Amino acid sequence: MPDHEQSRTQRLDLVDATLREWDATVLASDPVTGIVLDRSAFYPGGGGQPPDHGVLLWNGVQTRIVDTRRGDDLYLIPAEGDPVPPVGTAVRGAVEDARRFSLMRTHSGLHLLAGVVFRDFGALVTGGNMEPGVARMDFNLPDIPADFRDRIAQACAVEVAADRAIRVDNLPRDEALAIPDVIRTATDLLPPDLEIVRIVDIVGLDVQADGGTHVASTKQIGGMEVVKVENKGKANRRLRVRLTD
Repeated sequence: MPDHEQSRTQRLDLVDATLREWDATVLASDPVTGIVLDRSAFYPGGGGQPPDHGVLLWNGVQTRIVDTRRGDDLYLIPAEGDPVPPVGTAVRGAVEDARRFSLMRTHSGLHLLAGVVFRDFGALVTGGNMEPGVARMDFNLPDIPADFRDRIAQACAVEVAADRAIRVDNLPRDEALAIPDVIRTATDLLPPDLEIVRIVDIVGLDVQADGGTHVASTKQIGGMEVVKVENKGKANRRLRVRLTD
């Protein structure tokens, strides 16, 4: 689901998912509650996607960032024992590339999976979660055919090979909600006060409201295996997937 914009931090990650390094100024700093920057490309987590890891470089010092917490601001959590830059310090931020890119591929893979299942079986998403390279997604599916796993795996492989563009737009709420089936969860999770909705479009396959980071095309997702299909209640099926390259 889309995330609220934080009050003081400009969210560079939502503008350019490929950005890995940037300059910023420290607005607040505490070794426990965290560091607030005026500009940040750290994805703070949300919609099932975990937060980024990385570093802040300042005055010849390195501060490792191991988590993010939401509150009135976006708080970057330093590794225990690492020095924190004082308020007003100019810093160079850097996101850990391998983790972020794996999460981007995984997140886009889940959107592709949701698009395939919705197109072929009309099922809505009831839950999901991911770590780099592995994920699960739950669907409202009372009945499935015996070859369901193989059919989904084959359909996903076709869509990856099709190299569909993945586009991101920000639309006024009314315009976004006018898109057919833009809310793919069984429960509408959009905050009622959200005026601008971020839309992720796998062109020709899937359009969803979403706040995460994504690759530019389905081919960049790479190989994706449907590891297991589990029963999670009378009308719920859990699909576990993993990236294979």
